[in-house]
Amino acid sequence: MIIIAGHSRARDGVERDAAVAAFADMVERARKQDGCLDLSISADSVDPDRINVFERWRDQQSLNTWRKIAKGPRVALRDAQVKLYRSDKAEKPF
Repeated sequence: MIIIAGHSRARDGVERDAAVAAFADMVERARKQDGCLDLSISADSVDPDRINVFERWRDQQSLNTWRKIAKGPRVALRDAQVKLYRSDKAEKPF
């Protein structure tokens, strides 16, 4: 399993919620893509500038296929703190 998680911020002069909304079409398309287990680009509930990113893919091939057709919006972001993680195991947290 591939997990991409982290956050970024909208560039000065770009409203965070507008930046998040610009990704709505891409998020909807990704969720329909074979191998996409989850994908979310959302506004942070505490920090008014922060945009949270979370993706979960079945495998690298699924992610690679998606990246070839993703065509995300051209939104200027800054301070990206996003990493890709690989996992072969998932458990219930509680």
